[in-house]
Amino acid sequence: MNFLTNFKRIFNIFPFTPAKLQSNHIATASINAMKFLNQTEAINVDQELFNEYKFSVDQLMELAGLSCAHAIAKCFEASKYKRILVCCGPGNNGGDGLVCARHLTLMGYNPHIYYPKPTPNPLYENLTHQCKGMNIEFITCPEEEEVSKSYDLIVDALFGFSFKPPVRETFVPIVKVLQQTKIPIASIDIPSGWHVENGKNETNDFEPTLLISLTAPKMCAKHFKGPLHYLGGRFVPPGLKSKYNLDLPEYPGTETCVKL
Repeated sequence: MNFLTNFKRIFNIFPFTPAKLQSNHIATASINAMKFLNQTEAINVDQELFNEYKFSVDQLMELAGLSCAHAIAKCFEASKYKRILVCCGPGNNGGDGLVCARHLTLMGYNPHIYYPKPTPNPLYENLTHQCKGMNIEFITCPEEEEVSKSYDLIVDALFGFSFKPPVRETFVPIVKVLQQTKIPIASIDIPSGWHVENGKNETNDFEPTLLISLTAPKMCAKHFKGPLHYLGGRFVPPGLKSKYNLDLPEYPGTETCVKL
């Protein structure tokens, strides 16, 4: 058997191109060596980005929300998961969700937004205005049965790393929907209702299909059992990485997110 025949035989057994194999290898980062931030560290990192590195809130929110939309698009094709319910809370996590919804629209998805407690702040009002300008519908709290019939995916952008249990009354109905639904959930940074460091608080807390950690994974991500975990937010300065020993992976090429 000559070299060419042998090569073709091997290629038929493993039908991938070297470029594809290399791309998959680069795009997946090991989570074992990565540092997980506790709640205080996560807050401090954010404050340093604002105060020391002079990032604005809306600047980071745009980058974070865009990276979330990219991670979702990688995991859930628009042809199969077009109808998306985006659940937004009143803080920065909710702002990330509003940005994410806007970008998902541009990527061919049809998001609806549930935003039970809008923040009376120009930044959030502008984000809401932008979403409405993209003809994204804002809805009242749906029942679980309605969600299962009307949507293919839920984006959980209710609570971020400043969350402390218990869940406030305003958000109890939508958290119950998240706990009961059978359709996949993509959680931004923290699965809503989870303790930021200890993970699930109760046995009925939901497990998202996709977790998108932002800046760096938080300690609760160690308890994540879902199949898909991405890191987004490609904006951390080298000095901040070094100060907090973040050991963040390299983002491949021009990607805004990386699979962990």
